Amino acid sequence: MFLYPAIDLKDGACVRLRLGLMEDATVFNTDPAAQARAFAAAGADWIHVVDLNGAFAGKPVNAAAVEAILAAVTVPVQLGGGIRDLATIEGWLGRGVRRVILGTVALKAPELVREACRLFPGRIAVGIDAKGGKVAVEGWAETSDLAVLDLARRFEDAGVAALIYTDIDRDGVLAGPNVAATRALAEAIGIPVIASGGVSSLDDLRALRQIPRLDGVISGRALYDGRIDLAAAVALLKDGAPC
Repeated sequence: MFLYPAIDLKDGACVRLRLGLMEDATVFNTDPAAQARAFAAAGADWIHVVDLNGAFAGKPVNAAAVEAILAAVTVPVQLGGGIRDLATIEGWLGRGVRRVILGTVALKAPELVREACRLFPGRIAVGIDAKGGKVAVEGWAETSDLAVLDLARRFEDAGVAALIYTDIDRDGVLAGPNVAATRALAEAIGIPVIASGGVSSLDDLRALRQIPRLDGVISGRALYDGRIDLAAAVALLKDGAPC
């Protein structure tokens, strides 16, 4: 089971949002490449990167920062935010991104997800962001009427490498993860799930690692403000945790 430290990019800097609000962003590092190196040096097996501006714009915006991260580390990087067509998917995979995360298009153009999984097996994840149990898209600015599990089930036979489940109501506020909802999703589908949103302590990680078939956990603010030591978190999730 993996710990995925998060680098969320806004205007070229590493930030964390509260409740998904772009206007409520805290800048933690103005050098994303240096932050990636620090995460890798602390033992991270993966780095989770999101182009926040791109998620709202519908196209990559922080490409220079992403490329700097890719040049700075050798650990695999998964990237989401503003990736809405096959050309962009292929471009990022060709530049060294290990796994591309598709969010908005999973709801609005599911056939694109299926085609991407066919063309790039094992390298496509679906990001499902939930607000009040419903799927949110367009950088979390738009909430649909579709339940999280209903969207997840649409891709069970598509070859998706992972589902990244984020509870927006917990994101960036250190309120603890939505363990019950994460467990329900992981137990209901056959796709590996990565949990995100609200992780604030090693106890949160201990609770999440009890979920069968959970592939990993994303953490951001708690790593930046020192509530979680990355090396300790990585060791905890690897130490006999169910997966």
